[in-house]
Amino acid sequence: MCKVQLKNARLRPFALFMALFLMNVSWAFAQLTVTGHVKSTSGDPLIGVNVVEKGTTNGTVTDMDGNFSLRVEKGKTLVFSYIGFLSQENVVRGNRMNITLKEDTETLDEVVVIGYGSMQRKDVTSSITTVKAEDMNVGVITTPAQMLQGKVPGLTIANTSDPNGSASISLRGASSLRTGEAMEPYYVVDGVPGVSISLVAPEDIESIDVLRDASATAIYGSKAANGVIIITTKKGKKDGRTSVSYSGYVAWDRTLKTLDMMTADELLSYAKTNNITQLNDYYNVDNPANTNWQDEVLRTGFSHNHNVSINGGNEKTNYSASLNFQDREGVVRGTNMDRLNARTFVQTKALNNRLELALSLNASIRNSSTGPTDIQGRSVLDAMYYYNPLVPVKNEDGTWYRNLNISQNYNPLSMINEDRYDTKEKLLQGTAQATLHIIDGLDWNLNLSYQNQQYIYNIYNTTQTQLPSVISKHGQADRSTTENIRKQMETYLNWNHTFADAHKVGIMLGYSWEQADNNDGFGLRVYNFYNDDLTYHNLGMANNIDINDVISNNLSTLRMISFYGRINYSYKSRYLLQATVRRDGSSAFGENNRWATFPSVSAAWRITEEQFMKNQHVFDDLKLRVGYGVSGNSLGFDAFIARPLYGATGWFTYVNPDGSTSNYRMLGATRNANPDLKWESTSMFNIGIDFGFLHNRLSGTIEYYDKRTSDLIYDYPVSTNRYPYGTMTANVGDISNKGIEITINAVPVQTHNFTWSTTLNLSHNKNVVEKLTNASYSVPYIDMSDPDVGGFSGQNVQRIMEGSPIGQFYTYEWAGYNESGVSVFNDYDADGKLIGTTDAPTDEDRRKTGSAQPKLTYGWNNDFTWKNWTLTAFFQGVAGNQIYNATRNYYNNVGLVAAGKNVLSEVATEQKFSDSNAQRPSDRYLENGSYFRLATLTLGYNFGKLGNWVNNLRIYATCNNVFTITGYKGLDPEVYLGGLTPGMDWRNTQYPRTRTFMVGVNVNF
Repeated sequence: MCKVQLKNARLRPFALFMALFLMNVSWAFAQLTVTGHVKSTSGDPLIGVNVVEKGTTNGTVTDMDGNFSLRVEKGKTLVFSYIGFLSQENVVRGNRMNITLKEDTETLDEVVVIGYGSMQRKDVTSSITTVKAEDMNVGVITTPAQMLQGKVPGLTIANTSDPNGSASISLRGASSLRTGEAMEPYYVVDGVPGVSISLVAPEDIESIDVLRDASATAIYGSKAANGVIIITTKKGKKDGRTSVSYSGYVAWDRTLKTLDMMTADELLSYAKTNNITQLNDYYNVDNPANTNWQDEVLRTGFSHNHNVSINGGNEKTNYSASLNFQDREGVVRGTNMDRLNARTFVQTKALNNRLELALSLNASIRNSSTGPTDIQGRSVLDAMYYYNPLVPVKNEDGTWYRNLNISQNYNPLSMINEDRYDTKEKLLQGTAQATLHIIDGLDWNLNLSYQNQQYIYNIYNTTQTQLPSVISKHGQADRSTTENIRKQMETYLNWNHTFADAHKVGIMLGYSWEQADNNDGFGLRVYNFYNDDLTYHNLGMANNIDINDVISNNLSTLRMISFYGRINYSYKSRYLLQATVRRDGSSAFGENNRWATFPSVSAAWRITEEQFMKNQHVFDDLKLRVGYGVSGNSLGFDAFIARPLYGATGWFTYVNPDGSTSNYRMLGATRNANPDLKWESTSMFNIGIDFGFLHNRLSGTIEYYDKRTSDLIYDYPVSTNRYPYGTMTANVGDISNKGIEITINAVPVQTHNFTWSTTLNLSHNKNVVEKLTNASYSVPYIDMSDPDVGGFSGQNVQRIMEGSPIGQFYTYEWAGYNESGVSVFNDYDADGKLIGTTDAPTDEDRRKTGSAQPKLTYGWNNDFTWKNWTLTAFFQGVAGNQIYNATRNYYNNVGLVAAGKNVLSEVATEQKFSDSNAQRPSDRYLENGSYFRLATLTLGYNFGKLGNWVNNLRIYATCNNVFTITGYKGLDPEVYLGGLTPGMDWRNTQYPRTRTFMVGVNVNF
C-alpha cells in the first residue's frame, strides 16, 4: 500500500506538467495573430486607432499606415475606436481584418438650444458656444457664471473668494453707462427667460449655451444686448429605470496671499529711525503688544456641499427631483453662507402622445452673514491691515481695545463680533409647459411661469460697537424686507418640414406677456436696547425710534408685451439662412417710445458639403457664417425712469390755529419726466468660420465682430430754471466694441490607454466710448473711481470720455522726487505742453496713463485620461490690462505711522520719509494686471460599475488657484472687470483670494 502511494506521489508532478503543457499547446493553437488595416470611408489610413479585445486590456493601436497586429482567440470580438469616428465591433473569424470606420457626426448633429427652440449644430448660422456639464469648472461654486470662466471666448469673468460675493461677467465688452443688471447677460433657464440663477444648483446643470452675437440674441429683443446665457437642467430619463445619484465634496479655503504690513518691531524701528514721537501716544510704551491682525481676522474656511437627485421614467412619463445643500465659510471670520436648493420636474404625454405636459417647482433659501465692508475705514477687509500691531485685541477687562481718537480707526475683531449684517433670500418658482403636436412638424407651445423673490435684511450693532454713526445708540437694529414678483406667459408655434429631402424649412411665431412687481417692501430702524440678547429679533424691545429711520420702498410695476418670429432655411445642410424679428413694448420708457423692433439675419455656407470638396482630404468640416442683428437693453429699470417723480425732501413746521406746531413732510421733485426716453440699441455684425482637420482631431472657430451701441442712457445735468429737478435721464451716448475670438479643440495624443484632449480660447476686444454729448444734453467727461486716500478725497483716477474705453485711467504722471525728497509730477500748460514738474499738480496735469480693458483674455483646458484615471488642468488669465492698486496707494502713506496706523513694510525701503506726496493718486500705483493662472487641477478615478447596485462611482481631488504668474504687487490680479470702474483694487472691498483644496465623490445607484 505504501509503495502504491509513493508511486502516485512521484507521478503527480509529471501529470501536472503534462496538463499545463497540453493547456498551453491548446491555447497557442487557439490564438491567432490577427493583422489588419483600418481606414476612413474616404479611404485614408487612420493612425492611432485603438484595437482592443472586448472585455480585456489586450490591445494595440494602428501604425502610420493604419495597420495593426494583435494576438487574440478566434471567435473573440475586437473593438475599434477612434476620436471623430463611430466605434465598431468585429468578431475574429480569421487572421486578416480590413476595417472601415465611419465618421462620427455627433458634434455636428448635437442639439444646440436657441431661443424658443433648438437645432442641430451643423445648421447653426450664429455664434453660439455650448459648454457641457463635464466640461465646466470644478470648485466651490456658488453661481453658474463661475463655471464658465475661461470656457467661452468673449466672456470675461472675474471671480471672488467671498462666499457672499458674485462674479463680474461681461460678454464682448461693456455697452452701457448703467451698472448692475444692465451690464450683464440675460439668463434663460429651461426655456423661461429672466429666471434668477440663484435657483439653479451647479450640480443640476446639464449644459449651458451662450448666445454671443446679435443674430442669435435678437430673438430676445430688448433684453439681449449683453448676450444670452441659456441654462438647461438635468431631466428624468426614459429608460424605464429609477436612478439615484449623490455628489458631494468637502473643501478647505486658505488665503493665497496677504499684505506685507509692518510688524510691531518694524513699526517701532521705523518710528525710532525717523523720530516719529507721535506714535507713542497710541500704544502702551511700557508694554507694547505684538498683534498680527491678519492672523486674528483670517482663518481656514471649511465648506461642504451635498446633492441628491432622483430621476427616471418611461417613454410616456419622466420625472426628476434634486436637493442641494451648500455650507460655506469664508476665510474672513464672520463671513458665511448656506443655501438649500430644491428642484422637481415631471413630464407626461396625453391625447395619444400628441400633448406633452410638464410641471416644475423650484425653491431656494439662502442665508448670508458678514461684517462691515463699508467705506472710510469701516471695513474689516481694511482694518485688518491698517490697525496698529502695537495694541492688543482686547483690554484686560475683556472688552475690545479701541482708540477712537484716531480718524477712521476701528478694531476689526470688534466689527466682526459687534456689527452683524445678515441676509435671508427666499426664491420660489413654478412653471407649467405644454406642447401640442398638432400635425407632424407643427407644434404649439405654452409656457407659464411665476417667480417670487423675498429678501430679509438684518443689521445689528451692539452696545459695544465702535462704529461712529451708532456708537451712541446703545444697540441699534435694522430690519427691512423686499419682495419681487415676476409673472410670464409665452406661447409660440414651431413648424418644421423638409421638402424633397433637400429643403429644410422652419418657422416660429410667438407672443409673450410679462409683469414684474419689484421693490415692494418696508423697513424699520430702532435703537437703545437694555441689552444685546435679542439682537434684531424683537424690535419692540427698543426704547427709541426716529421717523426718519422708517424705510419705505417704491413698488415698481413693469409690463412688457412682445411679438416675435424666426424663419430658418437649409438646403442639404449646405446653404443656411436664418432671420428673426421681435417687437417689444415696455411700460418703462417714455410714452413716445414704448415700442421698438429688433431684427436679425444670418447665413452660413458649409463649404465641405460642396461637390468640389468631396474628394479633398484636408478639411473634415469648413463652414463660413455671417450675421447682423439688433438687440436692446431694457434691464435694470424701474417703472418711474421716464416719469416725473416726487418724494420727501425734508420737513417744515406748521403752526396750528391754537398756536401749537406740527411737523409735516415737504414734497419735491426727485426725477424729471422724459417722454422721449427710449431703448438702448446694440447692433452687431459677426463673421465666423468653423473648421475641422485630421478627422476632426483638430477643430475650432474664428470670429470677428463689430458691436455698436447707441442711445446710451445716462443722467445729465440740466437747469432747474427749466426743469423741476437738476438731472435728466436721457439717450445720448454711443459705445463701440470690436474684437476677434479664436477657439481651438485638439486631441494631440490618443493611444490604447492614454488620451490627451485640449481646448484653447483666445479673445481680444477693443472698447471705445464714441459719444457722450449731443445738442440737448452735454457732459465733457465723467470722472470715476476715487481711490479713497486720506488727504486726497475726490481725486478720481478714471475718466469716461470720448475716444477712450470705459476704464480709462486718467491720472497724474509721477516724475520722481525733488531736492527735498517730495514726490513731483509732470506739469503741463494750458496747451498741453510739458513744462516741467510740480509737487502740487492741478486737474489740467492729468493724462491718459493706461486702460483697465484687457487686450487678451484666454482659457486653456487640458484633459488627460489613463485607464480609469483622469487629470484636468485648466489655465486662464488676461494680458495687456492695467490695475490701479488703491490698496497700496493708501498703505504707502508715511503719515499713517504718526497717525497711529500701520503701513506696508516696503515703506521703510521704498518710500522717503520726507515725502508728503507719497499717497497722492498717480500712475505710480498703476500696475500691469496681466496674469497666467493654473486655476483648477483635478485628479479623479472612475471605479465604474460595482456589483448590482452601484452603476458608477468616481472620486476626485481638486485644487483651485494652484499658482499664479504675475507682476502685480497687490493681493490678486483677478480684480473686478465689469461695471463703469473696472480694474480698481479698492482696500475696503477686495476680499482675499484663496487657494481651495477639495475632495469629492460622485455615485449613481
